[in-house]
Amino acid sequence: MDSGPSIAIAHDYLTQRGGAERVVLAMARAFPGARIYTTLYHPEGTYPEFADLDIVVTPLNKVPFLRRRHRLALPLLASASSRVEIEEDVVVVSSSGWAHGFQTRGPKLVYCHSPARWLYLTDEYVGTGPRARLKSAAVKALRAPLERWDHRAASQADRYLANSTVIRQRIADVYGIDADVLPPPHGVSPEGELHEIPGVAPWAPDGYHLVVSRLLPYKNVDQVVAAFAQLPQERLLVVGAGPLREELAAVATPNVRFVQDLSDAQMRWAYAGTTALIAPSREDFGLTPLEAGAFGKPVLALRAGGYLDTVREDQTGLFFDAAVPGDIRAAVGAARDREWDADLIRAHVHTFAEPRFRALLRGAVADLLPADLQVAFRNRWDDSTIHAQEEPDEQPGVQQH
Repeated sequence: MDSGPSIAIAHDYLTQRGGAERVVLAMARAFPGARIYTTLYHPEGTYPEFADLDIVVTPLNKVPFLRRRHRLALPLLASASSRVEIEEDVVVVSSSGWAHGFQTRGPKLVYCHSPARWLYLTDEYVGTGPRARLKSAAVKALRAPLERWDHRAASQADRYLANSTVIRQRIADVYGIDADVLPPPHGVSPEGELHEIPGVAPWAPDGYHLVVSRLLPYKNVDQVVAAFAQLPQERLLVVGAGPLREELAAVATPNVRFVQDLSDAQMRWAYAGTTALIAPSREDFGLTPLEAGAFGKPVLALRAGGYLDTVREDQTGLFFDAAVPGDIRAAVGAARDREWDADLIRAHVHTFAEPRFRALLRGAVADLLPADLQVAFRNRWDDSTIHAQEEPDEQPGVQQH
C-alpha cells in the first residue's frame, strides 16, 4: 500500500514553553512520524513531549548557552536557517521569524504566528529602559540585511496561513502575501490528572486570578502586578518564565506569586482553581483564553490582537481598553459582579478543538500536492472526526477572502 508523500515539520527553535510550541505538538499529532527541523532544541526548556519525536537541529545547537538563551543567537540565525535542507516531499512550517527560510525540496506551507516581532515591532518587543535601548540599537543595526533575508524567505512559500485575522493583516502589510486564517487549537485539555502547585494550594479555597505568559516587556505582566498591588484582597498567580522574572518578583506585593516550568497536570490545577484569567498583552493569537475557557473560566483581556478572535465579550469574558493598572482593576471588579455560564464558555472553546485544526491543516497540505499524490495523501490522512452536521457559522476554519 502506498504510504503517500513524506511530511516534515519545521519550527524556529524549541527552547521554551509557549503557544507556538503547543501548535508544533498539534502538527506532530496531525502527521505522526514526521521529522521536526529546528535551529535549536533545549529539552529542559520546552515541553517534554518533544523528547519522543524525531528532531533535527543545526550546528548552533552544539553551543549550550544558545540553547538556553536563543535570543543571543540572533545574528547567526538567518545564516543557520538558510543552511537547513529538508528532503521530505512536503514541509509544514511553524514560524515567527526563521523556519520559513529553511530550504525545501517540495511544497512549503507556512503557518505564521507573526512576521518577526523583533524586526517589525521592535520597540514594542523590547520595551523601555536602558537595556531595551541597547537591544533596540542592536536590532536596528541588523535590520536592513535581515529584512531582505526575511522577504526572500517569505517569497519561497507556496502558501501562507495566519493564526488570526490580525496576523493575516500583518502578513499582508509586511510581505504583500494574501494569507488564509486557521486558528490554532487550544493546548491544555481539562481531561487528565490535576497536581497541586506547591505554595499555591492554600489559595485554592478562595480562588485567585491567573496570568499565563512569557515574562517579556510587551506582555504587560508588570501592569497586572501593579494592579494587584492596589487589590490587596485579591490574589494573582503568574505562570511563566522570562528575562523580567526577577524584576517583577522584586516589586510584587505578597498577594502575587510566580511559578514556572509547570507540568500539564499542574497547569490543569491552575486553570481549574482560577476565578478568571487575565490576558493583558497584544497577542498574535493568544491561546490562554481558550485554555482557561476549556475549564469554564472567563477571561479579562486587552481589547486588541488575537483576543478579538477568541473572546466573546460579556459571554466568555470582558475586555479592557488599555493595559494599565486602572483598567485592569476595573475589569477585575466588573467580572466579580457577574454570573458566568461555564457551559457556554466551554461550548465556545469547543469550536477551536484540535480535530478541526488537524483536518483543515491536512486539507491545506493536500491542496499543494500534484493530483497523482493527492489521492494517496488523503487516503492516509483522512480524518473522520470532522462531521458535516457541525454548525459552519460557529466553526473557525481556513478562512478564504
